[in-house]
Amino acid sequence: MSRVCLAGVALLLLTAVPAHAAPSAPVGTPAGTPAGTALDLSAPGPQAVGYSDVNVSASGRSFSARVYYPAVSAGNNTAVAAGRFPVVSFGHGFFQSIGKYASLGRHWASWGMITIMPASQGGLFPSHSAFADDLNAALTWMVQQDTAPGSRFGAHVRTDRLALSGHSMGGGASVLAAARNPGVRTVTNLAAAETNPSARAAAATTRVPMQLVAGSRDTVAGPSGHQIPIYEAKLAPKQLRTIVGGFHCGFTDSGGFGCDSGSISRAVQQSITKRVTTSWLLYYLADDGGQYDAVWGAAARTDPAVQFLGVE
Repeated sequence: MSRVCLAGVALLLLTAVPAHAAPSAPVGTPAGTPAGTALDLSAPGPQAVGYSDVNVSASGRSFSARVYYPAVSAGNNTAVAAGRFPVVSFGHGFFQSIGKYASLGRHWASWGMITIMPASQGGLFPSHSAFADDLNAALTWMVQQDTAPGSRFGAHVRTDRLALSGHSMGGGASVLAAARNPGVRTVTNLAAAETNPSARAAAATTRVPMQLVAGSRDTVAGPSGHQIPIYEAKLAPKQLRTIVGGFHCGFTDSGGFGCDSGSISRAVQQSITKRVTTSWLLYYLADDGGQYDAVWGAAARTDPAVQFLGVE
């Protein structure tokens, strides 16, 4: 089967979710870092990373998920690091396992973000609307864990700093979820695909800051048919960051049947993705004003690796 046909099949399937005081320093900033010091956000952050496989039951939804979190020591079910941390709910792409996004989950956790990845809607006929509800249910469950007796995450969740994210189908579902959840503070997603119901229509009703990250060489859910229409419909603040030479499957940890390719390597694309999305999350979730230049300023607008389009 030709790549054009494979891309067409993929596109068809893609289209068939009490306040606490701000911390004294951004959650991911290493202790003793001088003000104004540029951090390499493509590299792992200062936190050790733990992970836990959980069963989520909230808002009438039930599913399994994996949580990556800042930890006292790296490993499975290790103790959560001291402090309260923002939460990002991430949706996988069509027919993709959550394991394909492990490196991103670990990366965000190393910079101080709890990241929960629902494993639901993984079959051939997913419901985009239900997936959006699952992303929001994952956030609700994490908020509940902050006060749940015996929870590993007790007194560790910053319940007023919630975000949505996802790749491809999961990216589109994150837009749907944001339109339904007034508690969400921001969205950043990767190669977000149009969904049914329409992510583009949902974006038009969504006021929280949204970052769309795209690949210029994406032949599965490319910018012209997916991220650009969502961006154009979205109310400000909004941003479209297009990785030059990036491709659809470059956002995952490994490829598979029907994958496309780009003019840069997967390793380079993932390094750029981590840098761009982490600066956004630190700015909007961790109150790190030092990230302004990387998010909205000259550094963002003149980045040779990532095209910039945005309205602050």
